[in-house]
Amino acid sequence: MRGENDGAGAPGPDGAARPAGRRGRRDGRRETAGRARVPLRRSLLGRLLAVSALVAACSVAATAWIAVQTTSGAIKQEQGQNLTADARIYDTLLAYAARNPTWDGVGATVRELARESGRRVALTTQSRQPLADSATSATAPALGPQASAVVDPLSVDTVLAARGTDGRSTAADRIDPRAVGPFRLSTADSKALRRTADSKVECLNRAGIASDVVVGPSGRPRVQIVGNDPERALGTRCDLAALDAPTRSERKALDALTGLADACLKRQGREGVQLDSDLSWGDPSASSAPGEDGTLVPRVPVPVPVPAPAPGDAPAEATEPSVTPERTGENDRAIASCVSAARGEQLSSYVSSPALLFIGDEGGATLPGFDLSPANTARIAGAAALVLALTVGASVFAGTRLVRPLHALTGAAQRMRDGERPESVPVSGDDEVGRLAAAFNDMSAHRARLEEQRKAMVSDVAHELRTPLSNIRGWLEAAQDGLADPDPAFVSSLLEEAVLLQHIIDDLQDLAAADAGVLRLHPEPVEARELLGQVAAAHQARAENAGVTLTVAGAAPGPALRADPVRLRQAVGNLVSNAVRHTPEGGRVTLRAYACEEEAGTVLVEVADTGSGIPAEDLPHVFDRFWRAEKSRSRRTGGSGLGLAIVRKLVEAHGGTVDAASVAGEGSTFVLRLPGTGPSGP
Repeated sequence: MRGENDGAGAPGPDGAARPAGRRGRRDGRRETAGRARVPLRRSLLGRLLAVSALVAACSVAATAWIAVQTTSGAIKQEQGQNLTADARIYDTLLAYAARNPTWDGVGATVRELARESGRRVALTTQSRQPLADSATSATAPALGPQASAVVDPLSVDTVLAARGTDGRSTAADRIDPRAVGPFRLSTADSKALRRTADSKVECLNRAGIASDVVVGPSGRPRVQIVGNDPERALGTRCDLAALDAPTRSERKALDALTGLADACLKRQGREGVQLDSDLSWGDPSASSAPGEDGTLVPRVPVPVPVPAPAPGDAPAEATEPSVTPERTGENDRAIASCVSAARGEQLSSYVSSPALLFIGDEGGATLPGFDLSPANTARIAGAAALVLALTVGASVFAGTRLVRPLHALTGAAQRMRDGERPESVPVSGDDEVGRLAAAFNDMSAHRARLEEQRKAMVSDVAHELRTPLSNIRGWLEAAQDGLADPDPAFVSSLLEEAVLLQHIIDDLQDLAAADAGVLRLHPEPVEARELLGQVAAAHQARAENAGVTLTVAGAAPGPALRADPVRLRQAVGNLVSNAVRHTPEGGRVTLRAYACEEEAGTVLVEVADTGSGIPAEDLPHVFDRFWRAEKSRSRRTGGSGLGLAIVRKLVEAHGGTVDAASVAGEGSTFVLRLPGTGPSGP
């Protein structure tokens, strides 16, 4: 059997100084335990009272505040200032205005928005001439004196846009990014660029770089690299420059925009600029870094109607500017202002004119606000005092019942910490505290068992290590005194004892690796019956010497699984070794592997013997390390108690479980449940 030492019972490096230190700490702990109880302000009861009082006061205050604010909140909702639905209505109409030069045909959109939101939606010109209204009744109330918002794609309401359902940010110049005007590609150009973008994506995917095609508002596709390292495309042969080159219509629109911006700059006595396809200007080598979405951030933060080039694309060819303006902060601000003004002038004929948006209830009903009277204020104060008193009383009652068992748990835990014998605490009921007390009692009992196992482990490991070491020392002293000749038999005896010693150390090391989670597996396809045959062959000589029949049952080929054959042979070998050791002469040990009928994809490996069996009271502990039903430590029936613990660890490392069934005097059966597909290995 192989195993490892879990470190329990190992002596410390400070030798005899450790007990003295423990006594000092124990005296200090007992002194701490004997102190007065925790002050009320720091105790659980005190905190429970404080929290209860605070919650009661806040609940009463919140109730009063909600009562006061209900009507004013309804008015705010009617005006469309605080609702996400109103922001969605605004965003939808803003998109319509950005894509259409007039409001003709907006009536269907307004009625659909009203139906979805259950509110009245109306659009008028700035002179309040009706454009569309979801209220078609002739008796519909008049619109309010104040509009909910102004729908203007060239001057977006940043507050409402920030609350939009899609989370789209608004450009710095407040022009809606969906307003592309003359930059909108024709269907033919868009399809041609899409085919080019698809081919680039296929090229990048073949290069191992995940990417997608993203189509902007203008219909221009761009390649977006998946991940946070868009510069990976720079080292490939997938040239993305073709997607950056502007079409004829885009070049014409860009030249017109440049002319409008130059005219603005000349009116200020400044030199003109040449805009690039991403609406940047200045030195092409200026600072430019890839953004989070995989595109290049423009050198100057201005709105971008034409999508920016993807990482790795060469800059689009642009007409060489006749003059490069001086790069100063003041000059850049002036250029940005003129570019924004030029964009607004250029887009004005492609978007709808500004319109007033009214959002309200369909019936037009409003609820006036109100103030609390002194009498109502006094009633609320009295109700708050009553609720607070009842809350404090209930908290005192519940807190006392809660703290009492906790004090008992604390005392028992401190006594366990001081090294006294673990003891149980009374379980008051089946509530959370009662379950905590039951869990503490289970932990206390488990700790007592672990302590007994630790003490037994110290004795077991010392015995297992002492025996081969004593034999080796005895033989060596006999050889040194001339009482034994170092002949082959002598060397063979020493080697046997050294192998036994190494076997015990390997067991301890393997079990330590399994506990630390660093047990390395090398899974490969394994034919279960063939593996059992190898284990049986390895233990056949020992079985024959003991007069035990060792066989492998089942027809070939057996079920297949993926496992580490070395580790699996080790686990099954431990079971076979135990079975042969505990089976009397004339008995039988049978190995069998078969597919589980109840669980598809599960392989069962069974080791059954006709030995002495395991008593029912001992069966739950057979896989505990250092536990042995036989305490004699004899070489025939005893070991270090690590074999079955190692079996469980090895099977769990393969993603399986191990179970044992036994009848005293008739034999035992150990079953390994292994998945058909094992772990992938390190």
